[in-house]
Amino acid sequence: MITWTSAAATDVGGKRKINEDALLDRPEAGLWVVADGMGGHSAGDVASNAIVHPLQQIERPESMPDFVEAVEDVLLTVNRQLRDYAQNELGGRTVGSTVVSLMLSQRTGVCLWAGDSRLYRLRNGQLTRLSRDHSAVQELVESGAITQSEADRHPKSNVITRAVGGNEILYVDSAVFAPEAGDTYMLCSDGLYNEVNEDSIRRKLALDLDDAVQRLVDEALHNGGRDNISVVVVKVTGVH
Repeated sequence: MITWTSAAATDVGGKRKINEDALLDRPEAGLWVVADGMGGHSAGDVASNAIVHPLQQIERPESMPDFVEAVEDVLLTVNRQLRDYAQNELGGRTVGSTVVSLMLSQRTGVCLWAGDSRLYRLRNGQLTRLSRDHSAVQELVESGAITQSEADRHPKSNVITRAVGGNEILYVDSAVFAPEAGDTYMLCSDGLYNEVNEDSIRRKLALDLDDAVQRLVDEALHNGGRDNISVVVVKVTGVH
């Protein structure tokens, strides 16, 4: 049998005036979310909170497939709501948000995402990214046009190709895996991983829960804090 604990933090960063990120930390439901809004004041923060608020209220079904369907239904509903809001209140200006979510049960872990917020897993000292960015630069990497190190410095690194509210039809990607005792999972917005390299992330995720979260945010701020910073860390333990 496994159990889990979690901690989360979000920070406006060193350059932005408002925090367009929102996060959800519901260990009792086995549900965690990071959403990174776009569209500026009264738009980006509206979008990210429109995702997190209904997921805060959702009741967890018994089965994981039903749970995944319930979360996906929320995201599809919010997609429609944001499209209507943009049309009716903002003259058609794009209002959207990335989303990355983690759901855990005793045997199954599921990640649902759209955009470039990420889920990482630290297992046996090895850091693995479980999500794949929906971004123009990621497509260039996968086509072989540029390398991953070139992608990190690319001028279009912030151009995403999928988001809640971005298009009439939302396509949510998913990854399914088996959680193990000793795993540590991290959900984050690009304001974290653009400032903190993966080797540093790996070392910090090996720390105690609250220490890991605080040091990740602190390093992102120290390295420039050019965007809003959000991070959720989930540690899985075994019960004997």
